[in-house]
Amino acid sequence: MKVILYGASGFIGSRILNELLSRNHQVTGVVRDISKIANPDVEALASDICSSDQVAEIVAGSDAVISAYAAPFSAPEKLVEATKSLIHGLKKSKIRRLIVVGGAGNLEVSPGVQLLETPEFPAAWKPVALAHREAFRVLLTSDLDWTSFSPAALIEPGVKTGKYRLGQDDLVVDAKGESRISAEDYATALVDELENPKHIQRRFTIGY
Repeated sequence: MKVILYGASGFIGSRILNELLSRNHQVTGVVRDISKIANPDVEALASDICSSDQVAEIVAGSDAVISAYAAPFSAPEKLVEATKSLIHGLKKSKIRRLIVVGGAGNLEVSPGVQLLETPEFPAAWKPVALAHREAFRVLLTSDLDWTSFSPAALIEPGVKTGKYRLGQDDLVVDAKGESRISAEDYATALVDELENPKHIQRRFTIGY
């Protein structure tokens, strides 16, 4: 597939990029600084994700768009702006498939209670979690073939095990009550969803 990947040089985006390339997809990486993508097999572009006109120009002719965009920690609200821009840009170019890296904070830990609403949730990360929740609400209003993929509560560098569990709206936890996933396994599951869509117009999540 011809895939446009926003945030291709980031922590999660770089793992998605590697997974896409390992499966022989044609990837255009859209980043703030093209020098961060040194792979000759990747077309690197610098563009403003919050400009729907620029989005429309870049995604034209692609098969799918993946966004691993991370807003600045000091301005998490830009994630919502970026989500709206992606939706408008894809519509302008008549591209239907959009997969976005979501957040874990708005997954439920008990009926009607989201992770970000629990006392244990780190206060410093709450603005980011709230932005992800609002961005997800924006997606819910779109008629694109979108998918939001929320990671586990803890996503960190690791190895590709291929052994994990998928869920829908509830945080996936292990026998110890921990919610975690490697970025490599997360990327694997995301590209699986790209190749074999099972969560059109809905969210899913992952964990060990």
